Amino acid sequence: MSNSIVFGTDGWRGVIARDFTFDNLTLVAHATARYIKGMKVAKPSAVIGYDTRFLSREFATETARILASYGIVVYLTDSISSTPQVSFHTKQKGASLGVVITASHNPPMYSGFKVKASFGGPAIPEQIAEIEQELANLKGVAPKTSLKTYDEYVNSRAIRPFDAKEAYLRYLRKKLDLEAIRAANLKIIYDPMHGAGINFMQRILPDIIEIHGDYNPSFGEVDHPEPIAECLAPLMQTVRKKKADVGMATDGDADRIGMVDHTGAFVDSHRIFMLLMKYLYEHKKRRGAVVKTVSLTSMVTAYCEKKGIPVYETPVGFKYVAKYMSQEKILIGGEESGGLGTSLHIPERDGVFNGLLLLEMMATTKKSLKQLCDELDEEFGPHRYRRNDVHVTEQQKKAILAACKRLPTKLGRYNVIRHDTRDGYKFYVDNGWLLIRASGTEPLIRFYAEAESLAKVNELLEEGLKLK
Repeated sequence: MSNSIVFGTDGWRGVIARDFTFDNLTLVAHATARYIKGMKVAKPSAVIGYDTRFLSREFATETARILASYGIVVYLTDSISSTPQVSFHTKQKGASLGVVITASHNPPMYSGFKVKASFGGPAIPEQIAEIEQELANLKGVAPKTSLKTYDEYVNSRAIRPFDAKEAYLRYLRKKLDLEAIRAANLKIIYDPMHGAGINFMQRILPDIIEIHGDYNPSFGEVDHPEPIAECLAPLMQTVRKKKADVGMATDGDADRIGMVDHTGAFVDSHRIFMLLMKYLYEHKKRRGAVVKTVSLTSMVTAYCEKKGIPVYETPVGFKYVAKYMSQEKILIGGEESGGLGTSLHIPERDGVFNGLLLLEMMATTKKSLKQLCDELDEEFGPHRYRRNDVHVTEQQKKAILAACKRLPTKLGRYNVIRHDTRDGYKFYVDNGWLLIRASGTEPLIRFYAEAESLAKVNELLEEGLKLK
């Protein structure tokens, strides 16, 4: 197995031409095909989609040819598609597995290979482990196979190109109150960040104003397509300039959501999660347990304790959340990064669906996003949050993680009340916490902090950087 092929929290990602090469892709595709054949289903099939990145379509086509050579029927999206669309069709078509060629929110030099389960969500850890084992069995050498051309596979219906958007659109219209959103006459700015959400939202809400909606594999001024405050300055500025009611952004493969209120202020994913959880429980009267990753706000636990809702906490990575969602009745599940899934939908993150659900909430409650967020402060007290991603050398990473492993009892002037080491190192202080963990897909360390004020959040982040 090539040393550059490493599966992280959400599939395999690598730098195009250095790690993510056609040779390495071939190995991963063969391993995936062998895993599918090992399922021993009568008619194995797979859904494959791809994002807006450099060579994404070509990588997807090559993957499709390899899977087809194993006798697996491949449904290949006929244009750029979001990760949620692929997950949706994997479930709808009863496919054995889904694959998305995407590096999600990573910078433009990255590509990736996400694997989707038949239930319509991320492949669970056990499935990824089996694909990794198939990869290890290949020992870095792809099997010698005689691949037919793409056209030959299409003509024999071994590869079946299809429109991933239309059926998904019909589904959204059934699941969401789009009429209420239209009737509210909201002025909405949408930022797909040059990602897989381009050329889509106007098919749902024709009056929406879109920025960064052109095809641009370098992502232009966006730098990297992650809907966090540091990357959404153009959206915030546009909301203020256009005097819009709300701004909405999705990441590179449109499974994550970021929001901006009418003042141009960024609304972090913790508050998005809380608002949707409250809307589902209080307005839509939905019931079920809640799943949160260790990096998600403590407001979730406080609300669930008050309402008697069971809570599961997992390591970072939606695949851990999806496992619960595929096995139990879950009201909502998600993580800090803007990815969440609800009982209204497939067990998958979906930035478009969740953004529309927030717009439905605004329309139904007749409240602005800022009003809804202010109500959270009134109910739970201020909860402020920041994440700091720091690029590091391998030596720096080892030094910081070694310091964390010693489990310090103080962070500057704050006493550490308790630790949590299920994923990285989480240090709880009075009315706050700091989480430090290494990225699974990039050479960086992520520092997450929550407290009652941004000043305290920044102090905790600074103390984390000092650990050595």
